[in-house]
Parts: sequence; structure tokens; C-alpha cells
Amino acid sequence: MSVKSFGYAVHSSTDALAPHHFERRDPRDNDVIIDVEFCGVCHSDLHQARNDWQNSRYPMVPGHEIIGRISYVGSQVKGFKIGDQVGVGCMVDSCQHCHPCEEGHEQYCDEFPTLTYNDVDRHDQQPTFGGYSNQIVVSHKFVVKVPDNLDLAGAAPLLCAGITTWSPLRHWQVGPGSKVAVVGLGGLGHMAIKLAKALGAEVSLFTRSANKEEDAKRLGVDHIIYSINEEAMNQAKNQFDVIIDTVPYAHDLNPYVPTLTINGTLVLVGYLGELEPMVNSVPLIMGRKSIAGSLIGGIKETQELLDFCGQHNITSDVEVITIQEINEAYERMLKSDVKYRFVIDLKSLIKDQ
Repeated sequence: MSVKSFGYAVHSSTDALAPHHFERRDPRDNDVIIDVEFCGVCHSDLHQARNDWQNSRYPMVPGHEIIGRISYVGSQVKGFKIGDQVGVGCMVDSCQHCHPCEEGHEQYCDEFPTLTYNDVDRHDQQPTFGGYSNQIVVSHKFVVKVPDNLDLAGAAPLLCAGITTWSPLRHWQVGPGSKVAVVGLGGLGHMAIKLAKALGAEVSLFTRSANKEEDAKRLGVDHIIYSINEEAMNQAKNQFDVIIDTVPYAHDLNPYVPTLTINGTLVLVGYLGELEPMVNSVPLIMGRKSIAGSLIGGIKETQELLDFCGQHNITSDVEVITIQEINEAYERMLKSDVKYRFVIDLKSLIKDQ
């Protein structure tokens, strides 16, 4: 059966998102169909819609922070049933046989994972379309269960912003007694703070803005360090086991490396591109300090995140919008005018059908 769908798409890098009827691929025996209820708006949606990374495919239906309920279950699906409250993140498939996939790290698939949108299905070569739509077809292996107690709109960004910060916190074994710092207070940064605090860490925020203090304290930050204050940065030297750097543009890493303790790691999760300027190797060598990167997380790890968030009642701070407000939301994102994530209520699609 073909799956006739409806959503909002962009048809070129200069077009606004607009209503769009399209067909999704036929569901296979291991697929489910999910009726989408909420979809988070990630900054990468904006980059892809406007072809900032020079790899965009049009027409494009963005969205990879998807929450909804299962309306169809294929004959080979295991662990899910019609009516289940579920989520889909940045990936909808991978090769399933390389070492990273076998280890549960599908995001590092040797053949590269199939992305939720702006990609091509590896089995039938059909384009993938994202969650700014009424439904999605996806393999049950890339679906996660959402705890019943979580607010569904607030849970949507956990599928990208949440797992992007959870994965490095878990990999570098953050827990009680750990000292963690976060660079940048936005969609990723506020999730890093919430998760690190819930794991038992002492959490600091590096910021250039004095007006972030009140909100940082509300989120649970123990210490605020003004990164443009030389004295404050000197006092912060040799402190942090892990720094989660969420800044989404090129910036100087050199001020942060000396604040790591011996064996400490600065983890980049927000920026894709060349590092500027060059990194001074002296503090790295003198303290066995590291600069590393981390990309979202695997499906097992994402389920662990959602279960943890269910236990601690953690969701993202969101502003819920209608789909008709998406173009305005993109413009506001460019101005950092959101605390801290837009989430689309897809019931609003009814107005355009």
C-alpha cells in the first residue's frame, strides 16, 4: 500500500515552507506507521532547508524530533503495537552489520546511517521525509518508546538535543562527584545542564552574557563563569572532568582547555566545520587533556535516555507553535529568540488540508 501524506515542505533554498502533499514509501514487514503529534524544530532543519551545507534535496519535509502514536504495525514488527506512544530521531536506518551498528552505535555506521529526511532509503531508493507531516513510515528498529508521564511536546527535542548531550555524558561516565561545564545556553546547552545535574554532577556554565544567570540558576547550574573575564577563567583552571561545548559556530577553544582537569575532555557537539584558530597543544600535553567530538546517539542509548528522563521527569523547555508559524520560527531561531526549542503541534495541519 502507498502512504499518502501531508505536511510542510520547502522546494528550494530560497522558498518558504508551505503545505505539500506527497507519498511515502510502501511499508515493509518490519515497519510501523506513526501518526505524528509533535515535532521539534532543530537548527539543522533551518540549515538543510536553506542548503547551508550544500547537500539539500528538494522537495524537503524537515523534522527529526518526532513524537506520535503507532497506527500500523507490520507482520515482522517486535515490541510495538498500535497505540503505542513512540519517538523517532535523526536516523531511520543503517547497514546493521558493521562494527558500530553491531555495538549499538548506528550513528557511526560505516556506510553512514539513513537520515530521517533529506536522504534516500537504502532499500528502495525512495526519498526520506521528516516529521513536519501527519505521519511517517519507519523500521521498528529505529523507533523508541516514550514514557507515559512525559509531556509529549517537551519530549520531542529529547530525540536530538537530548541524545546529543546525553551520549557524551554517558560515554565519559559522568556521575556523582563529576565536575561538568557547559559552553552555551541554548537548545543543546539547557539539556546538557538538566541531564548532568540529574546524573549527580556539579555543573558550571561558561557564558559571555550576564543576562543568562537567572535562567541558568533555574535550570540547576551551580556556578556561572563569564568566559570573557580573564580572572574568572584563571580561577576555573584545572577543574572540569568534562566540558560539553554546544556552540553552533566556529569559536576559539583555547580558553576552555586549561579549565580541564588531568584526563579531562572538551567535547564538541554543536559545531560542524574546521576549528578556528589553531588549538594550542601545550595544555593538552601538559595535562593529558583531550578535545573530542560526539554525534547524537544510538537507538539503545536513546531509549536509555528516554527511560532516564521518565524516571526524573526531564523534558526540554519548549515553545509550542502551529505549523503555520514555522517560517516565522525559522527567522526567530536566527535571532536566538526561543527558550529553548520550538515544537510544532501537528494537529494544526488540519487547517491546511
